[in-house]
Amino acid sequence: MDLKKILTRSASGLVYCGIIVGCVLLSAPGVLLLSAILSVAACMEFAKISNELTNKTVPVLLLDIAGCFCLCLGYLGYPLVIWLAVMIARMVEQIYINSDRPLRDLAHSFMSQIYIGIPMGIMAAIAWLLNPMIVLAIFILIWINDTGAFLVGCTLGRHKLFERISPKKTWEGFIGGLLFCLGASALFSCFCNEFFGMDALRADIGIWLGLGAIVSVFGTWGDLVESMIKRNLRIKDSGNIMPGHGGILDRIDSLLMALPATAVYFALIIYLAWA
Repeated sequence: MDLKKILTRSASGLVYCGIIVGCVLLSAPGVLLLSAILSVAACMEFAKISNELTNKTVPVLLLDIAGCFCLCLGYLGYPLVIWLAVMIARMVEQIYINSDRPLRDLAHSFMSQIYIGIPMGIMAAIAWLLNPMIVLAIFILIWINDTGAFLVGCTLGRHKLFERISPKKTWEGFIGGLLFCLGASALFSCFCNEFFGMDALRADIGIWLGLGAIVSVFGTWGDLVESMIKRNLRIKDSGNIMPGHGGILDRIDSLLMALPATAVYFALIIYLAWA
């Protein structure tokens, strides 16, 4: 990789990280804005790679985006009712579209909304119901996991993790990412508990290590799921909005599975604390 590509990749990565940190610092409304931006961008990418965008498919895309946005606001309750209305409208809309694969078209719409909208809604809910800084902690753990997996995989990687879907991933890289993530979680428990808002959950090192393990394992699965989708569609990247990194889906693929798993984890912690 030449210097120009490295600089371009670094610059776009810094912009992406800056947007995330900036939105989180705006508290829960900022995280809601971030979830809306990411869900709309990812929904558009998913529509583009799964079904060619034409004048006929634009109304479909608009309903899919509306559905994702309603799911982002789902923690408020009433937007879920609107989402059900959007789903009904989407099915009725398909009747009037001259398509030889209506079932495929509906499946793409429903998957884009569930695959993208629900995790982004969970992200907004975590910020609103717990603490926005927890969202930042999850992002950082994912970045650390990816960095550890890359470094260890490049130097020690020998045994393929899932060659059929992602030929470059190795078991050594996965274990390296997990260890990096657990190490960062241990440090966070010692020095950053209050900063990340985890003190409200009385988070000791065990809770932090559990969070690190969940983010690492489910983040890796999220990456593999998106790789499976791209391999099926025979594409390398989901888009090119981030030079050197690909599309938004390429950046949030780990997040799309790590967030729901984290939500279940926190729900269990709160339930056991009150039981």
